[in-house]
Amino acid sequence: MKVGILGSGIVGQTLGSGFIKYGHQVKIGTSNSNKLNDWLKSSGSNASVGSFTDAASFGEIIVLAVKGTAAISVLEKAGSENLKEKTVIDTTNPIAELPTVNGVLQFFTNQNSSLMEELQKKHLQANFVKAFSCVGNSLMVNPDFGGQKPTMFIAGNNDNSKSAVKKILDTFGWEVEDMGKAEAARAIEPLCILWCIPGFRENKWMHAFKLLKK
Repeated sequence: MKVGILGSGIVGQTLGSGFIKYGHQVKIGTSNSNKLNDWLKSSGSNASVGSFTDAASFGEIIVLAVKGTAAISVLEKAGSENLKEKTVIDTTNPIAELPTVNGVLQFFTNQNSSLMEELQKKHLQANFVKAFSCVGNSLMVNPDFGGQKPTMFIAGNNDNSKSAVKKILDTFGWEVEDMGKAEAARAIEPLCILWCIPGFRENKWMHAFKLLKK
């Protein structure tokens, strides 16, 4: 499968390496290709770099891996036509450019909205699926918790796209819980706030969520 990743930060590089590990071709879209020189050298022949438009056009599936404040503009640069009828894995969170309050992040959305809903409304022919937004990059691919799989919560309007993302998450070592339509991102995105509190307060970043059932 060809995967187009929009964003060259640590999340984009981590997920790109994860897809390559499992045999996929990856093109990372960036506005600064120089920052990917080391990633390219270590990633082999299935890795490539281009513009946001290049990556979106290349990918059969798209990964949005930028700051929440940049998500709208990056998708505009990628081009709606290049997203049409494609699955877009939305890893973003609406983190405001403001300091934390006692370790608590501030969002630029409210409890009755989500960033993914806004993105979906702007790109109606793309199929957004929220995933990878409630854990740090070091645990996104094959998290090791002594054989116990952590839970990744997903949401989106298209069932086929969610099925595709579930397969990816299963390969990457996650248990998947489908929370429903795009509105469920209103509940998933704030998990980022909760996940980050131990990190900001105690410098503890190696944890993940687990949904227990009876």
